[in-house]
Amino acid sequence: MGQKQYMSLDFIQIIKERGFVHQFTDEAGLAALLKSGPQRAYIGFDCTAPSLHVGSLLQIMLLRWWQKCGHQPIVLLGGGTTKIGDPSGKDEARQLLNDADIQKNMDGLKDVFGKFLAFSNNESPTPSNAAIVANNADWLDNLNSVAFMRDYGRHFSVNRMLTMDSVRLRLEREQNLSLLEFMYMVYQAYDFVELKKRHDCRVQMGGSDQWGNIIMGTDLIRRAGLGEAYGITSPLITTSSGAKMGKTADGAIWLNEDKLSAYDYWQFWRNTEDADVVKFLKLFTELSLDEIAGYAKLSGGDINKAKIKLATEATALLHGSAKAEAAEKTAADTFSGSGVSENLPEVRIDALDVPLADVLVAAGFAASKSEARRLIKGNGVKVNDHAVADETAKLTKADLTADGFIKLSAGKKRHALLKVK
Repeated sequence: MGQKQYMSLDFIQIIKERGFVHQFTDEAGLAALLKSGPQRAYIGFDCTAPSLHVGSLLQIMLLRWWQKCGHQPIVLLGGGTTKIGDPSGKDEARQLLNDADIQKNMDGLKDVFGKFLAFSNNESPTPSNAAIVANNADWLDNLNSVAFMRDYGRHFSVNRMLTMDSVRLRLEREQNLSLLEFMYMVYQAYDFVELKKRHDCRVQMGGSDQWGNIIMGTDLIRRAGLGEAYGITSPLITTSSGAKMGKTADGAIWLNEDKLSAYDYWQFWRNTEDADVVKFLKLFTELSLDEIAGYAKLSGGDINKAKIKLATEATALLHGSAKAEAAEKTAADTFSGSGVSENLPEVRIDALDVPLADVLVAAGFAASKSEARRLIKGNGVKVNDHAVADETAKLTKADLTADGFIKLSAGKKRHALLKVK
């Protein structure tokens, strides 16, 4: 699996020190396994959307650290399990997707992993611990149900399955849980068996909501006579205000650039709450802990320096250093009042002499015309850095700058350049 960049044991030390760990199934056993040489670990990602969002970033960073420590990561795409739907944390069944939608989503997810992990097709020379992409449809789609239940079903206790949070919480709330969803944990456990057989994978990682599914997998490995296997779960990240990571008032923070620009991604991190900056620097950047400790000493307005560092480092990992630095410069130009940066997101409109409220909706700054009018009336909108309070105002040719655009701002954080098609 190749030359290690770190001592193998360092992986456990790194993820503990940086805040990635919620639980181990057997920390001592895993430590002993890593001492024996490079290993393979996997994390599963169902293909429910054409992009992952920031809520999945912690798992991606776990795989990245695993590879940086000389081990081989496996990205398991749920081409098969996406057809079922994981009931974990859900109040109702997931909408089922057809094969074409799943394949489209899978293609979008692969683009993200290429930004964080070294694969055999994007590194020269190819690292011997290059990341592997697997698709559980390769084995789940062709299972013989009777043979599968005969060989593996006997290893699952329904009594125990009923105690798993993904099942128990639904039943306690008297919400429907289909047999299809009930079987999800069985198929996920079987994924581990297949990855053990195909790739000698002995470690599964995932969010803390996957604990039940992961221990079902490690148990099945042992009961099937395939040796010992190990699990690691990471905490589900929320902001200090209790908000779910990756969700904002404006929608999900997507990782694919065609769904969210590098500038908007940078702004998301720049707007991190003060109390979360140090935690996020540890989780979502590769800055040394010593450097992060320096940022932890900042207070008052100086905390903004740490937020800018977080934004630029996190954006560089996903979009590259050039786009991260451009986003930082754009923000500096925009917020310092030194002028308008050409790197601001562009919004194309068909013509001028249109209501400002309509343009706010088109720019994504308001969900409806009524919301846009309220935003204007509340002094939340600026045109070329000048406040507009008239909710019936229109944009005309007189608003065009000498460079042929109009700068539109909503609040302090959202800006765009309007250009006529």
